Amino acid sequence: MAAGGFCKLPTGSVVVALNLPSPTPDGTGVRVLVHAHNRARALTRLRNLGMRAVYLRGNGAPPTPDEITAVLHHPDGLIWRTAPDNGVPVAPDLVQELWHPIRALLRRPAAPA
Repeated sequence: MAAGGFCKLPTGSVVVALNLPSPTPDGTGVRVLVHAHNRARALTRLRNLGMRAVYLRGNGAPPTPDEITAVLHHPDGLIWRTAPDNGVPVAPDLVQELWHPIRALLRRPAAPA
């Protein structure tokens, strides 16, 4: 994993941000945000979705305030978008892609008929 981090909110819950390698052949990584009661539960949510080798080591790339707002306003509390090449979050005004629900990442393409 290239980068990751967390931010503890005043309510006691946390937002965890992780940059993960691409699940698709195009090679672009993804930045995943998870809102949970604590860091362990955030990682468990990802592992329950099949992302077994997800670990948070350090706090090198914590979520930005805009990322925190995005995940808090999503009903699932679990979103993603394409990560920058260097794995470091970029300024919100430079980002062109919107956040996607996690089910869009995990959805498998239909097999050709």
